[in-house]
Amino acid sequence: MKKIFTILLVIAVSTTFTTAQNKDTKKADQLYARYQYNDAAAAYQKLLKKGKGSRYVFQQLGNSYYFINDTKKAETYYKRVVKGRKVDPEVVYNYAQVLKANGKFALHNTWMKTFAEAKPNDSRAKEFMKNPNYIPLIMDEQPRWEAKNMEEINSEYSDFGTFVMGKDFYFTSARNTKRKSYGWNEEPYLDIYKARDVGGTIKNANLLGGDDVNTKYHEGTVAISPDGKRMYFDRNDFFEGDYDKSSEGVNQINLYYAELIDGQWKGVQSVPWNNDEYSVQHPALSPDGNTLYFTSDMPGGQGASDIYKVSINQDGTFGTPQNLGAGINTEGREGFPSVDSNGTLYFASDGHMGIGMLDVFMAEASGSGFGNVTNMGKGVNSSDDDFAFVFDPATMTGYVSSNREGGKGSDDIYAIKELEVVCEIKINVTVLNEYTDGPISGARLDLYDEFENSLNSRTTSVDGKSLFSAECDKGHVIQAVMEDYESNAVVVESANDTEVDVVVRLRPIEEIIVDDRVVLKPIYFDLNKANIKPQAAFELDKLVAIMKKYPNMTIKVESHTDNRGGDEFNLELSERRAQSTVQYVISQGVEASRISGEGKGETDPKFDCGSNCTQEQHDKNRRSEFIIVER
Repeated sequence: MKKIFTILLVIAVSTTFTTAQNKDTKKADQLYARYQYNDAAAAYQKLLKKGKGSRYVFQQLGNSYYFINDTKKAETYYKRVVKGRKVDPEVVYNYAQVLKANGKFALHNTWMKTFAEAKPNDSRAKEFMKNPNYIPLIMDEQPRWEAKNMEEINSEYSDFGTFVMGKDFYFTSARNTKRKSYGWNEEPYLDIYKARDVGGTIKNANLLGGDDVNTKYHEGTVAISPDGKRMYFDRNDFFEGDYDKSSEGVNQINLYYAELIDGQWKGVQSVPWNNDEYSVQHPALSPDGNTLYFTSDMPGGQGASDIYKVSINQDGTFGTPQNLGAGINTEGREGFPSVDSNGTLYFASDGHMGIGMLDVFMAEASGSGFGNVTNMGKGVNSSDDDFAFVFDPATMTGYVSSNREGGKGSDDIYAIKELEVVCEIKINVTVLNEYTDGPISGARLDLYDEFENSLNSRTTSVDGKSLFSAECDKGHVIQAVMEDYESNAVVVESANDTEVDVVVRLRPIEEIIVDDRVVLKPIYFDLNKANIKPQAAFELDKLVAIMKKYPNMTIKVESHTDNRGGDEFNLELSERRAQSTVQYVISQGVEASRISGEGKGETDPKFDCGSNCTQEQHDKNRRSEFIIVER
């Protein structure tokens, strides 16, 4: 997406640098100020080639590429800025966003923490710090949605913003090459198009008729009243032949409506709260048509852009716009609202915690407002921009606009279908100190199935909590590992409940040192084999942790077998197991000089029971011991 969101909602990026630059940057700055980011980037690049780079130029390049959605180049230049002093927190936030879009989740977390330190009271910072590891939670969920590119309706240009009424299919497109190109992304100005559903296929897209609606400037998203008689749409502030600009020379996007007269949309009117100094756009209607939702950056909002609502009176006039509040809006950008027949609100945001640049979120109706905001997950969302989602709960289908990889143009419309979800269970895990019952933050959690196959990993948040999604009716094991604590595992029995709560308690690691031994649970091997299984590795990680805590500690591993099998075979098998154990510990970062191993075979049984050993005695004879040689 060539930042269509921002084409329709021009937002200046704040900067810690003075706007008055020398003559070297003047031309580039003028292009940037006119939102011609492709040309501005090229002009700033010329400055670099002349050896006239600076933090200011790098930041302007980062912003320019950010706005045209070139996240890789944006990352390159933001990286040069964020490590300096007195960096604008919004630039840090943008840098974290492009890192996330580029799949660098660990770095994204690092810079989001930096952002949170700079703006601890920002709602985006607070939401992130509640669960810094939220991305894997979304990415690892079973897909709920299937997205199919609507190749029959998309073009090589931007296509987005669906509204469906009966068999009519309205959308916005830059395909009208008769229009002038817009300096932001070098595509033609946007127009409203109308297509038809013919036998389940959307086809026959044509420019919406009537000279009153489409102009030579931008026209965008559409909403039509339930009776089909009034259409709301957004476009450049161009009304009755006047092309108005703000005090800064910006032509805003404003909201208009027209009436259906003799099959044509006529009599375009401006809503009363339009203004030359801010944008009003992205119309959506409640199921009964009595409430109009829209996006604006008008003064007094939560952030860069917010979602508002306004009542529509019976005579077609309007009430007073109301901000939807902090539950929906953030310090970031919210926009492209839609409301389904159940009253559920859908919207795009880069302020709530998503997996890409813009993600789609939902909030169910609750009284006169809306409940908790939820990410729509994979399929609807991607690592790129996803927005303008509409949904029909009767058919469980909808549409989303996206610039994700594999599309036909810079933005494409995708048909969305809800998949049949395999039975899924949420496993809520809390890790506590066994002695104090206090939460343990930063513990690594590993989820295994009942066959010891590794499924997912998590890290606990500040309250010691994390969450797994898993297939129900199957058993699982959750292992918890934390530096300076003895690792522990909990079996989660198969269940088909919606949620299961699990508590894992960890003891301080000194507890596993007993006299001259490090005492672990039995290290089991498959019959006649010496490879380290996941459960054995889990136990050996405790040994690794204690050796890292005590850097002078040296260990001798003695591996024993039971007396079943020949003497020579058992001695050779125990030697292989001892060396396999040693090699695993070395592979985890312990110096080879600090650990050695010896196979004892059946020569030193714990129970000298000859041919009369019980199964329990055989098990205890088949053991590994970890002797502290030096501490």
